[in-house]
Amino acid sequence: MPKGSDEMFLYCRYKYNLYSCCTDFQLKVLVRDPSRLREDLRSKVEVIQGDVTNASDVLRTVEGQDAVVVVLGTRDSLSPTTVLSEGMKNIIKAMKETGIELVSVCLSAFLFYNPERVPARFLDLNADHQRMLDCIKESGLKWIAVLPPHFTDDPSSKYTIKHGSAPGRSITKCDLATFLLESLTTPEHYNQLIGIATTA
Repeated sequence: MPKGSDEMFLYCRYKYNLYSCCTDFQLKVLVRDPSRLREDLRSKVEVIQGDVTNASDVLRTVEGQDAVVVVLGTRDSLSPTTVLSEGMKNIIKAMKETGIELVSVCLSAFLFYNPERVPARFLDLNADHQRMLDCIKESGLKWIAVLPPHFTDDPSSKYTIKHGSAPGRSITKCDLATFLLESLTTPEHYNQLIGIATTA
């Protein structure tokens, strides 16, 4: 994994307010750097320090869980990578070993675009998002692929979801976190590509 990269699942580094948005869930999280979690959250989630590219770290994180939320990132790096897709493969393998069927995955609204419309600086990252999507489509799991647009720090608001296309240009981090969790209990979202956006 490139230095400076970061990944988490069952929790997202972009949404430190996830717990406050979704208090009905008990969360176990895998993080490379626990210091990046907000102080007030550390006592409210079970934290495992590790690396999504390490299969044993992934396995001990998913053990005992009912479902998995995947939000992987590379911090500010847009360089070519396979870290995200290799991590996704480890997650799928661990889920199958532990009998977990449900997974929601945060990807990117760029996957709704024709490749020629994706800005050049995002092409390499988008390619690994596509590999992640290919992995989950072939997994045989009950998956939800959430393809968000630009994240904002605005307060939680009304939002729209749409199967198969992007309904808008931005989404609050808290609303994205809420949907990633709540979609797991909504069968109509299983095996769907879902766009999400703040309602104008």
